[in-house]
Amino acid sequence: MATATQLDATPADAGGATAQPYPLRWIVAAVVLAANLMDVLDSTIVNIAGPSIHRDLGGGADTLQWLSAGYALAFAVFLIAGARLGDIVGRRRMFLLGSAGFTFFSVACATAPNIDVLIAFRALQGASGALMIPQGFGLMRQVFTDEVEMSRAFSLFGPATGVPMLAAPALAGALVDANLWGIGWRLVFLINVPIGLITLPLAIRSLPRGASRPELKLDTGAVALLGAALVAIIFPLIQGRAAGWPTWCFVMLAVGVALLVGFVFYERHHGSDALIEPSLLSNSNYLSGIAVVLAVFGAFGGLLLCISLYGQLGEGWSPIHAGLTLTPMILGMVIGMVVSGTLVKRLGRHLLHIGIALISLGTAAVAVVLTGMHSASSWDLVPGLVLVGAGLGATFGQLFTFILTSVTSDEVGSASGVLEATQQLSTSIGVAILGTIFFSALDHHLPPDALQITAWICLVPLAIAFLLVFRLPMTAPEDDH
Repeated sequence: MATATQLDATPADAGGATAQPYPLRWIVAAVVLAANLMDVLDSTIVNIAGPSIHRDLGGGADTLQWLSAGYALAFAVFLIAGARLGDIVGRRRMFLLGSAGFTFFSVACATAPNIDVLIAFRALQGASGALMIPQGFGLMRQVFTDEVEMSRAFSLFGPATGVPMLAAPALAGALVDANLWGIGWRLVFLINVPIGLITLPLAIRSLPRGASRPELKLDTGAVALLGAALVAIIFPLIQGRAAGWPTWCFVMLAVGVALLVGFVFYERHHGSDALIEPSLLSNSNYLSGIAVVLAVFGAFGGLLLCISLYGQLGEGWSPIHAGLTLTPMILGMVIGMVVSGTLVKRLGRHLLHIGIALISLGTAAVAVVLTGMHSASSWDLVPGLVLVGAGLGATFGQLFTFILTSVTSDEVGSASGVLEATQQLSTSIGVAILGTIFFSALDHHLPPDALQITAWICLVPLAIAFLLVFRLPMTAPEDDH
């Protein structure tokens, strides 16, 4: 068993090339993987549980959107701040705080007495995740000094993310349908509690006490400005339909855009304490990549929600039925990720074009098969969902690598954090826009027609993303050596 001194030391503390491997490094890896598992589960399961929550706690159609968008929005706003706080006060402290908060708010979500409280707890859960998740890679790099071991440890992230994504919809549906102890949907929020209760003591015991950097500052004004901008954009997109699109919705959207432009201007001129590396904001290739992430992940997040809602609200499917319906898409995603790894060196960025084309083809196939139908089964959606999943796997598996090719080594930390935050933000925007379109169409059309209309509109951001990929570097970094 390691001593307290060993546990508190970082690999760097042991001195140069003779440093001994950190004794609890694989426990650290398990703790970090568990944190990612909790985040993946919680960002996925609510799409399936949403209609059951709606029936139990009430609220309008917009509340179904907020269950997903509230979590993703809070995660996006606080993610960059969380990474910065890890540098200032230490990654260990921020990871422990985020993990404890995430576990606590998982319990809070499960015991929420009404829909407004649940949405608030979902946002706090997302904020806790934003403090926890960005510390993971830094902690792993800190404890793995051997390149081979580090590569082996990082290779675990693919399966650790893919398997939960594959299992989460069916698991959520099974838990809701099982209605154990008569608590129904509340079980889906309790999935993470055992994980958190097991890993938190392990994290306390194993995580290294890395040095803090109190000379750095967190620009709380920039965090507030970014948060206000994003809320001002997403709130009217979700609430506007239920309110009848009054003038305040458009005023709020304009204010949100103005605040976002102001945030970018502020960051460009704020120097060393900026939340985002200022040079990234003048890197046209990187900014094009950000736009690709917004378009692709937004289309995916919105379409995923609408398919889940279509099945349960439109066709009366059970939660487990709705969850299993998504399985072909997740299987296609896993296949796409595996195949993309073998083709990326040969195809370069054209692999991204193929991936986005497959997503578009699958989305169009879903729309076509619903044409003129009064009802559709899960089997009708399978071909389109497999194509969507394969395209997502090919795109998601390589997109960040191509985007980060255009940044320097000094910028990569900030660039990665912004990409992760953009991914979460795009989910909020996709849920807000496509969810609103789906519910608006459902007011006047049959459920298959509502999903068909939403699917056709998904092709717009996908077409934009396809064109923007031409702005990315032709090859990934591995091709350059």
